[in-house]
Amino acid sequence: MAVDPAAVKMTGHPRVSDGLGPCIRGARMEETEARLRFAWARVATLATVDGSGAPHLVPVTFVVLGATVYSAVDGKPKRGTVLRRHANIRAHPRVSLLVQHWDEDWAALWWVRADGDATLTDDPATVRRATGMLRDKYSQYRDVAVGGPVIEVDVTAWHGWLGDPRR
Repeated sequence: MAVDPAAVKMTGHPRVSDGLGPCIRGARMEETEARLRFAWARVATLATVDGSGAPHLVPVTFVVLGATVYSAVDGKPKRGTVLRRHANIRAHPRVSLLVQHWDEDWAALWWVRADGDATLTDDPATVRRATGMLRDKYSQYRDVAVGGPVIEVDVTAWHGWLGDPRR
């Protein structure tokens, strides 16, 4: 793969060509479509930072209600009882969640990022609501214990990109 230096100079972004065909230029995704694709996705990557500013990425299951994303910790075994993502959210509540679709046909690629402020809540009504929605979306949640705290992300910005906006 080669980066076209002229494209970087003109646009500020590299234009990549694999020598097999036209470059994929892509397009920004409208917010409505970004929100729909995000809610449809099965897994997201949650990005947090710790107290020293070091990044931490972890795959999560999630549900969306309006402009809020909920994620809970299920009963599968974990390395410990204190989860790093929870400690990170307490230290720095700004988070990002990324969902993406990969395909060998780069025109079919897309991603959506939700940026927002996260809180941890043990509020019984919120835990019940989030757990119910998770059980509706993921059959696996019907067979495992899910308790608090629930991660609640109030999304402040949706960003998305499509390899080919006609798809």
